[in-house]
Parts: sequence; C-alpha cells; structure tokens
Amino acid sequence: MKKIRVGIIGQGRSGRDIHRHLFHTQPSLLERFEVVAVADPIAERCEPFANAPADYKRYADYKDMLNDSTLGLDLVVVACRSAAHMDVSIEVMEHGFNCICEKPACRTVAELDRALAVAEKTGKFFLIYQQSRFRTLFTKMVEVMKSGKLGEIQMVKVAYNGFGRRWDWQTIQDMCAGELLNTGPHPLDQIVAMWEMFGGDEKPETIFSKLAGVNVSGDAEDFVKLVISGKGHPVFDMECVKCNHYNPYTYQVYGSNGSLAASGDTLEWQYFNAAKTPAIPEVKVATLEGAGRLPTYCAEKLNITKESYTISAYEAGVDFWGVCYYEEVYNALVNGAETTVKMRQVRRQIEIIEECHRQNPLPKTVAVPGKL
Repeated sequence: MKKIRVGIIGQGRSGRDIHRHLFHTQPSLLERFEVVAVADPIAERCEPFANAPADYKRYADYKDMLNDSTLGLDLVVVACRSAAHMDVSIEVMEHGFNCICEKPACRTVAELDRALAVAEKTGKFFLIYQQSRFRTLFTKMVEVMKSGKLGEIQMVKVAYNGFGRRWDWQTIQDMCAGELLNTGPHPLDQIVAMWEMFGGDEKPETIFSKLAGVNVSGDAEDFVKLVISGKGHPVFDMECVKCNHYNPYTYQVYGSNGSLAASGDTLEWQYFNAAKTPAIPEVKVATLEGAGRLPTYCAEKLNITKESYTISAYEAGVDFWGVCYYEEVYNALVNGAETTVKMRQVRRQIEIIEECHRQNPLPKTVAVPGKL
C-alpha cells in the first residue's frame, strides 16, 4: 500500500494531540500515512509518543521543513495558531504540497477565497479538517431523518454546550478566536451539510445570531446562539455556550410524524406511521364534547413506535471521526475519490460566521503585539 509522506506544522493541542496522535496510534492510518517531519518552536512538543514511531525530522521553523527537498512530502497538515491558517496554507501549496488545514479556516470569506485561488492555480489538494462530519451520533441522526420516519422535518437543534471559564489565546478576537470560531465549526459544518441535504446550496434567507462574552478574560465571545432558516428548509438552531450546566441532548429533530433526541452514545426516536393512521379530523368550530355533553380536550392516542440506537465506545470517540476523515483524504490523494467534506461547504460556513460577527461587533479590548 502506498504511504503518504506527511509533515505537520504546529505541535500544540491540534498538531500534536490530534493529528500526530492519529497518524501514530491508529492502525489504518499507520498503514496509509508516514509522518516524516514536524515543526514547532517548542522542541519538547516535537518529541515522540511512547511506543510510537520516532524516525521523523524535527524543525523549529516550519519554513525549513517546507524547503527541505529530501523529505519528499506529499501532504502538509497546517495546525499552527488560527490567525495564520490561510497564510501558511497558501505557503504550503505554493511550495508544491497538498494541504490539510485545521479549523477554523479563517474569519472572512475573502481570506478563504484567496487560499482557494492558490489551490486552483497550483492544482493542489486543499481541505479543512472537519472531522465532526463523521461523528456517528450525527451520521446516524441523518440516516433516521432520511428514512422519512419522522415525516417532514421542521427544526434541527444542535447544542455543543458546557460550563467553564477561559483565559487563553482562544479568547482574543485578533487571534481568530472565540467560541464561534473554536467550537462552532464542528456543529456549523454539520448544519451546512444538512442545509444542502434539504435543497441545494442557496444561502439561508434568515440568519439570527447573538454573541457575548460571559466568562472569558479576553474580548471574544463564549456565548453563541445562531438560528438560520429559509424556504424549503427546516429551522436550524445552534448553540455553543460555556454557561450551561444542563445540556441533556446534543441533537434534537422535530418532525411532522415524530421526533429524535441524541447525546453521548445513544439516539432515541419515536414516530407514528402516517400511512396507517387515520387522517386528522376536519377542524371543528363548535365546542368539543364528551359524554353528557361535557367539554373535552382535543386529543387522540396515536400508535407510536419507539426506536433507539447505541454507538460502540470506539465509534463514539473522536479518534474514530479523525480516522474516517483521513481515510477519505488518502483515497482522494491516491485514487482521486471525492471527499464528504467539500470546500464549498466550508465557504458557506465562513459566510455564516462572518455574518454573525457583522451582527455582533464586540469591542476589541486586547492588543496582540507583534506577528502572530
């Protein structure tokens, strides 16, 4: 099996603990990819994991890695700090390498379009790391929605919530941070994919958003509420907030025949079979009456079917999502196959993020000295 030779820029929580972790611990990726170089100014972060491959080069400056022709790189993963994602991705492609860039891609569509133009000019593979598209809880939910059992879908709610305070660089606007850009790309990527599923790639007609900083030291938001809607589409309701201890469901679906709730490793849904259920009675203007002409409530007992699905421990974990993502990348690079995540979907995501920032211009109170 052909191995893709990989270089990773950045060995922080993403570059080291997600990407290199996947390449060095997951059997199917060990067969397909070989990490030949990593770059990070902090040498300790470049050291090998226990019981993992150690025969790769280490660089303090990623530019030295890109200029080292002896490496024979096929693919470079950009996992530096967010504000530099597009500039470094462009550099990677202009050096002649295929590129996977960590999320968030960027803050504006103009930034993304600049990188997309370079990808087209150089002919290099370019994709954003949106591994949550392969989250089994999400893919199984979509499967149930497509089955028709829930009827016409009216609303989908996605909540990536929790409670906590932050004071790192992920709370500084000028570092391309905040909850919308940090956590938001996971559920928003899923929402954009579902939006297409319900009728093409046209823009939402309505976008409502509320951003606020609640428990952060920086000037970026840790409270995100987003609602998008449009003709022929369900309402999509998304939350990424850090001030909610009570978040019983990650996903909820409201349909004309039933509903679904999902969280952790379990999905539950219930519905009635419209084909086997009498039509809803005609509207009554007169007061509804029961025995003895006493008033009664408008109610019926539908024959409800309940179903559930439990995900295996491995498939419920983030490593599984990353493996699925990179197996597709391998197939795209080696066999020219299509990937599930599309750059047009990433662009739509950034359009929505940009609109949220336009609607909620938070004051900038933290100065970032020097070059990011």
